Amino acid sequence: MSGGEVAGILVAVFWAILVSFLAVALARLAQTLRATTKLVADVTDQAVPLLADASTAVRSAQTQIERVDAIASDVQEVTSNASALSTTVASTFGGPLVKVAAFGYGVRRAVSGRKEDAPAKTRRDVIVGRTVPGARRDKRTRGKKD
Repeated sequence: MSGGEVAGILVAVFWAILVSFLAVALARLAQTLRATTKLVADVTDQAVPLLADASTAVRSAQTQIERVDAIASDVQEVTSNASALSTTVASTFGGPLVKVAAFGYGVRRAVSGRKEDAPAKTRRDVIVGRTVPGARRDKRTRGKKD
């Protein structure tokens, strides 16, 4: 065997080893691609029904929002009506009620004024069997505590 033949055999062996490594790498890559394809197919199969359910939920939410909007507008109308009614009642009954209250106050004042014209009675308290005027009693018990 000559040097050229030995070199040819070494190159052939090197290429055989290189081709076998590449074949193993390509086989693993093919296996990974098959698993990825299966995973994408499974996700697609599950995502389509989920998207349909999400679309239904969004439509239902839109319907509920429309109902709430109608209720809110009705509440706003009721509030404005109540405000108008309150203003009407206040303007209708407010003036006469103030006049009646003022008249009642005047009558009470007039009646109590007549009672003030009567002579005032002096208050007397009994202390240990004696009658003491109220002003004197305050002086005696001022420093004492019960």
